[in-house]
Amino acid sequence: MGVATVIELRQSISGKRSFRPSLGSRHANEWPPTDVSSDLTVEVGTSSFALHKFPLVSRSGKIRKLLSEARDSKITKLNLNSTPGGAQSFELAAKFCYGVNIEITISNVAMLHCASHYLLMTEEFSEKNLESKTETILRENVMPSISNSISVLHSCESLLPTSEEIGLVNRLIHSITTNVCKEQLSSGLSKLEQNSPLKPLEVNNPDWWGKSLSILGLDLFQKVLSSVKSKGLKQEMVSRILINYAQCSLQGVMVRDLNSCKGSFSDVETVKKQRLIVETVVGLLPAQSRKSPVPLAFLSGLLKTANMVSASNMCKGDLEKRIGLQLDQAILEDILIPVNTQNGHHNHTLYDTDSVVRIFSIFLNFDEEEDSNNVCYDFDSPRSPKQSLILKVSKLMDSYLAEIALDSNLMPSKFISLSELLPDHARVVTDGLYRAVDIFLKVHPNIKESERYRLCKTIDCQKLSQDACSHAAQNERLPVQMAVQVLYFEQIRLRNALNGSHDQFFGLVNSQYPQRSGSGVGSGAISPRDNYASVRRENRELKLEVARMRMRLTDLEKDHVSMKQELVKANPANKLFKSFTKKLGSKVSSLFRMKSDVKPFGAKAATDAKFLFQRRRRHSIS
Repeated sequence: MGVATVIELRQSISGKRSFRPSLGSRHANEWPPTDVSSDLTVEVGTSSFALHKFPLVSRSGKIRKLLSEARDSKITKLNLNSTPGGAQSFELAAKFCYGVNIEITISNVAMLHCASHYLLMTEEFSEKNLESKTETILRENVMPSISNSISVLHSCESLLPTSEEIGLVNRLIHSITTNVCKEQLSSGLSKLEQNSPLKPLEVNNPDWWGKSLSILGLDLFQKVLSSVKSKGLKQEMVSRILINYAQCSLQGVMVRDLNSCKGSFSDVETVKKQRLIVETVVGLLPAQSRKSPVPLAFLSGLLKTANMVSASNMCKGDLEKRIGLQLDQAILEDILIPVNTQNGHHNHTLYDTDSVVRIFSIFLNFDEEEDSNNVCYDFDSPRSPKQSLILKVSKLMDSYLAEIALDSNLMPSKFISLSELLPDHARVVTDGLYRAVDIFLKVHPNIKESERYRLCKTIDCQKLSQDACSHAAQNERLPVQMAVQVLYFEQIRLRNALNGSHDQFFGLVNSQYPQRSGSGVGSGAISPRDNYASVRRENRELKLEVARMRMRLTDLEKDHVSMKQELVKANPANKLFKSFTKKLGSKVSSLFRMKSDVKPFGAKAATDAKFLFQRRRRHSIS
């Protein structure tokens, strides 16, 4: 059998011509055939194939067109570098032209489909050509299956832009979306039929289709998820898909510990890629809501990563708002957001306090959209229905303040702004805030006196426990004014307890802060025997308290004279304070002189306590 001439090839272009099967059957197991010398060399990239013109032109319209349009009738070399899939796909297509039986699988069907389109291996030039073979596999084996569609879509990434131009990418995305909606509908119907809640799909389930989306590149992943979201995929499922994709794509980057962040952001190209992933994932998150299905720990990890890769302000603002709406569910690790150390600034702090201020402000200022009565409550009201949430957040804030107080580079103004952020009714007891302030003063011994005084002014001494008051009265790091103020309120508490009017002194506080328990007899009816035992127990406690107070007063009186002199020298206006402390000392001394004559439940003592209560101040005695 001779080799076909160019004239014969040109004559065959005008109409259909089937390739004689004799050559293909003779050399079906031999590649390439060796009994006939090759008359055409095809170059694809760095690979060269010594082939024959006649079997190629019998099935490939592109090769037939190139040979017929060639000026040299004896052309022996063709360059097909643009073949999708490169040398691998062309070799399989050439084997198909020679009649060699090739296996079309899920892994190579996209490559062969694109190659057949590029080489024009359609029914126009030969029956049962390569394009029809791949189309059958796509229609019967790929499109009905979500996982197979995702796998083929992943292989299309290396075939761009051809896979997109021929519509294969859009077909696969449409099939995935359609099958996902069918699966969600069937799950809902089975739930109705069984009349029982379905078990939630787990990310670790190897059969879960959402897990396979992590193999897709960012662009195709975004297109798939946007498509299924537009068709009504549940937000819980969208959240699981995003969490799984972020954890796989940002593996080793999404962290909750500051120390593990170091050294993870050195490569510039890697940082750019991670920044794009973070911004894309945030853009695909479900709508912002207090009842969002996205876990707070995941949002916190995204925000920390966004901070470290210098994501856009819009991206970080979106995450801050989401965290702020769910702040009552947060733990300390969630709001310990590290500062980006790649910005070149020296003497930097460890934590991004500005971001935390914005997060807490969002929590304090949000309106309850889900309120059925559409009643707008003021967050600064102690009777607000959100009070239970703000009590949780206040404990979180105190823990955060205690943690960042250990940072020696933290400016006092930053710490003060955080301390003053919550309203007065947010804290039932201020022991946590006092502890944080004490740590800050210990780590920052050289701050200005004005800053020291302003910082301590954020502590409501009336809400300190007895142990905290004892510590504060002897704390040398606190300003003198606060030590005296603590002692003053402690004396009022003791005086009213001795006079049996404890309830009168703390009545207002207990009505506003019912969770704080006071001492004394309960409000319910009790028997005389129980009443007598309770009075005896209270008297023993009061005696011990008086003894402890005497010891505190003895230590305080030693420095009394020097304190008055320093205050008068510092500001002549403090003469009023000097006069007041003198009167306070005389009242305290008279208090202990009259201890033995006190009647715990006397009417005169109650009158004195009421008069003394009217003269107290909330924040300062000056």
